[in-house]
Amino acid sequence: MSTTTAAVWGHETGIEEVRGVPLLTYNDRPRNIGSLLVFADRWGERPHIAQGDKVVTFENLRNAVASKAAELADSGLGRGDRVLLLGWNSPEWIINFWACVAVGAVPVLANAWWGKSELTDSIALLDLKLVLADKRGAVNLPAGTTTGRWECDTSANRAQPQPQPLALAESEQDDEDAPAVIVFTSGTSGRPKGVVLSHRSLLAGLHMLLHITRRLPQQVDESTGDAGLHTGPMFHIGGVQTLIRAITVGDTLVMPAGKFDAAEALRLVEEWGITRWSAVPTMVSRVLEHPDVHQRDLTSLRSITVGGAPVHAEFLDRLRAGLPGVEPRVPTGYGLTENGGQATAASGRDTTERPGTSGRPLPCVELKILEGSDHEDGEILVRSPTQMIGYFGADETPIDADGWLHTGDLGRVDEDGYLWITGRAKDMIIRGGENIAPAGVEEALEGIPGVVESAVFGVPHPDLGEEVMAAVVVEDGLTAERLCAELRPRLASFAIPSRWHIQHEPLPTNHSGKIDKKALAAQAGDRA
Repeated sequence: MSTTTAAVWGHETGIEEVRGVPLLTYNDRPRNIGSLLVFADRWGERPHIAQGDKVVTFENLRNAVASKAAELADSGLGRGDRVLLLGWNSPEWIINFWACVAVGAVPVLANAWWGKSELTDSIALLDLKLVLADKRGAVNLPAGTTTGRWECDTSANRAQPQPQPLALAESEQDDEDAPAVIVFTSGTSGRPKGVVLSHRSLLAGLHMLLHITRRLPQQVDESTGDAGLHTGPMFHIGGVQTLIRAITVGDTLVMPAGKFDAAEALRLVEEWGITRWSAVPTMVSRVLEHPDVHQRDLTSLRSITVGGAPVHAEFLDRLRAGLPGVEPRVPTGYGLTENGGQATAASGRDTTERPGTSGRPLPCVELKILEGSDHEDGEILVRSPTQMIGYFGADETPIDADGWLHTGDLGRVDEDGYLWITGRAKDMIIRGGENIAPAGVEEALEGIPGVVESAVFGVPHPDLGEEVMAAVVVEDGLTAERLCAELRPRLASFAIPSRWHIQHEPLPTNHSGKIDKKALAAQAGDRA
């Protein structure tokens, strides 16, 4: 490890003005995520990506990225151009991501669950240079879309010369506040919003997490590197965080071959000696309930990071009882896409002594609770160098003039600085780690002939946390099955209601004349 590279990752922080706002930042820091590609040389022949029978080493990755970057550059792709990545987790997804980074383009991470309508709207918004889509994603692309080749060469025995963009990645000192990636999230309006994250945002988040875990590049050696089970979508902010961390510290990313299956997850932990797993509570619950959980050798598993949905003390107790080997290491945290991911962290000891806490702020993160709300606790405000530039193509922003991100979540900070999430001020359903805006589902329903009015809300689900329920007033003959069929091309699959209450009389309203969703949820509970 060169001293020049090591010196970039400092420990000391200071105040720096970023877009007119004073933010805590590391004084010595990397400036461009392309610089992380040089770490592939450090890890060499170590497996980096494993999925099914395909294994890609770091050297394979380096060569494949170089080859694909040259291909993209030859097609005219250049600095600042936006490229939509549409696909499910795969080695090709990861290689295409890094190839875009290598030529200075901005990867735009489409949600592979989107329906045709959401995909068409997002493509129209983005003014894309190119779309890279796997076979499943390509069938939903609107006619006339400019596409490139999804396939990548991961052959092991090919020494490919590095094209110029990749060779220069370490020394590039471009504007760290330039867009690096666009990640989509659901706003309360229901339409997907493109969160524009800068190089500063991604690298500040990585820097903080490596700092608090003592894993900065100069603190690790060539024997470092864990095998991690990655079961979340790469197109989420958690996927991006995992990707940039893995190349920096030499981790092996083991991914299921298809949709999540608890039996396969158990097999992969045993086969690869998985030491760490980041998951939403739903996935962990399915593993704990699987009949093979005590037949597999899971002794390698030391750490499970739980996020993407509320984590309750009862869940942590079940986890420790079911997987006692990870008892000292059940970290959790709090964050959102608009903040570039994680804002707080709680260690295993924290979750034992303070069950239910989301931990304390990371080194460059400031927290504040906005008092004076109608709710019992105030809204959580976050200020950090990780926060987004803004929503692509939109003037609206949840970041105020002083740089505070208004999260829409409710909580409190105790006397020791620990954050406690107590509710949501914004109208949002979280189903298995996916955010769903009821307004978007209601808008889609109202576009179906025969629907008079609708109300969409979350109801408790023992596995997913919440599921989507719709109370719909319809004209004669319209059924839940027909409504589902009408919604499929309009919504992501996870946003389509799984519980329905169809009626002909008007929905109940409150004193202000709005549909009373609390009353509907209570009625749904009574019926259940």
